[in-house]
Amino acid sequence: QVELVESGGGSVQAGGSLRLSCAASKYTYSMYSMGWFRQAPGKEREGVACIYRGGGSTYYADSVKGRFTISQDNAKNTLYLQMDSLKPEVTAMYYCAAAPRALSSCTRVYNYNYWGQGTQVTVSS
Repeated sequence: QVELVESGGGSVQAGGSLRLSCAASKYTYSMYSMGWFRQAPGKEREGVACIYRGGGSTYYADSVKGRFTISQDNAKNTLYLQMDSLKPEVTAMYYCAAAPRALSSCTRVYNYNYWGQGTQVTVSS
């Protein structure tokens, strides 16, 4: 069982930045694919960014490319999502997730076994 705890969310104005963190309960990242997802009210949960198992490659949704950066610190068992040039449309609850396998698509919700409780990101115009 892997426990994931997100932090770093908050309220910012458009153009600002936030860095989300996801602390894992055990050494995870060499064995797991890791992803960041978000869910806005009334919408489905969607993949934002992810790191494939082994950390060799990353994926970003088109809507966040160039503005969001996913990274991990294996020594701290922590996954990050740096979010810059924030826009109001990214307002949502953000979740990190872990899948104990290599994935062909790292943005599918059903591929992930473990989820954090979420951290709210609110961007005002």
